[in-house]
Amino acid sequence: MGGFFGVTSKEDCVMDLFFGTDYHSHLGTRRGGMAVYGKEGFQRSIHNIENSPFRTKFERDVEELHGCSGIGSISDNEPQPLLIQSHLGSYAIVTVGKINNEEELVHDAFENGHIHFMEMSGGRINATELVASIINQKQSLVEGLLYAQEKIKGSMTILLLTPEGIYASRDRYGRTPVVVGSKENAFCVSFESFAYINLGYHDYSELGPGEIVLVKPTGIQSLSKPRNEMKICSFLWVYYGYPTSSYEGVNVEEMRYRCGQILAQRDLGCKGCSHNCSGKPVTCGHANPDLHPDIVAGIPDSGIAHAIGYANESGIPYARPFIKYTPTWPRSFMPQNQSQRSLIARMKLIPIDALIRDKSLLLIDDSIVRGTQLGETTQFLYDSGAKEVHIRPACPPLLFGCKYLNFSRSNSELDLITRRIIQEREGENVSKEVLDDYANPDSQNYKEMVEEIRKRLNFTSLKFHRLDDLVESIGIDPSKLCTYCWSGKE
Repeated sequence: MGGFFGVTSKEDCVMDLFFGTDYHSHLGTRRGGMAVYGKEGFQRSIHNIENSPFRTKFERDVEELHGCSGIGSISDNEPQPLLIQSHLGSYAIVTVGKINNEEELVHDAFENGHIHFMEMSGGRINATELVASIINQKQSLVEGLLYAQEKIKGSMTILLLTPEGIYASRDRYGRTPVVVGSKENAFCVSFESFAYINLGYHDYSELGPGEIVLVKPTGIQSLSKPRNEMKICSFLWVYYGYPTSSYEGVNVEEMRYRCGQILAQRDLGCKGCSHNCSGKPVTCGHANPDLHPDIVAGIPDSGIAHAIGYANESGIPYARPFIKYTPTWPRSFMPQNQSQRSLIARMKLIPIDALIRDKSLLLIDDSIVRGTQLGETTQFLYDSGAKEVHIRPACPPLLFGCKYLNFSRSNSELDLITRRIIQEREGENVSKEVLDDYANPDSQNYKEMVEEIRKRLNFTSLKFHRLDDLVESIGIDPSKLCTYCWSGKE
């Protein structure tokens, strides 16, 4: 994934830029960077943040960088911001998104006179440099940004830092957010809406899909109107978004409470129940007779709010049978290497025996991807004396790799436990119609797939959030949501 933050002010902006960028650390763990523009022109600093937080790597840079405007980035992929010199002038650029037609765009760039690209480790081209090459094919920055929106297949949100201000371009279908904050003599632009609150900024506006604006200390200039069609990523609310953020007016934490509430209603027999349960499923005679958990718990961190919503709705006590050791593991993400990820998944959660032994537990996690970590956590709970472990993922089964955002470490859709099971059942060449049937929560194939996951991961019971219930949990127009990873529908 990745995040960004930009500031343009009548005063030195480096401290605001530093803290605003740092507040995006939950969105990436590989590279962090800041670029500023001031009396000395452009200055930039980029650091590897795989083994230490952003703020510890950039504390010295804060003292050395000076400028009244700047942009920062947290990235899981290419190092950025990049400093670009072209016929359009000098600028710094950061991007968030995914390019699916990279080879085609590189070929076009060479055909249009672009001589070379810097090559990163592994032979890859820096995607942000490629975006800059597309912008530079036009006669103005605005034309170039519009051209990039048209040419890039996937998604790409772009910030350009120039001597006149910050150009902000939200990706064509608004798959990722761009929000603007304001305070006296300054404006900021951010991926996460909470990142500027403690810096004294107030909500000013939220860019629409494909909208382009120029941000200056004195105000915002609209350069390209928003498009009508939106497909914002639903997974932002389920997992990636920080609890204090809001997208399209919907707060992440509040959405997760609703998600857990609807999970409880569906799980305990009251979703659509005609017996007027008044939001107290445990009092309904149609509740699941085989489900009697002693406590509800969330897998830290993103599962916690979903679990609170479930507990509040069901009347089953909420508790924390294991605690994340935040002095060592304060951030959400994990190393790229799968074996290291599995080890750290075990090391960072510390059990509380009194809340596990001889207890029936209902756990809510944000999702099941490979299933490896959750399966190991479940076995760990059994080994610690748990009687039952019921699992309730806060989203439907993941059946399709995301084509639009770089938030998956999977190299193949067969990394998904669902697709491995489907391949074993159906063979290698599975039609879209068959996959659609597995995505249907009312189909027999879906039920058998879920049961197979339950058996393999040794859960007492397993029930996924339905897609229609997830959409209801978010609460905006369903046509504005991207649900491709669950439904396969664009």
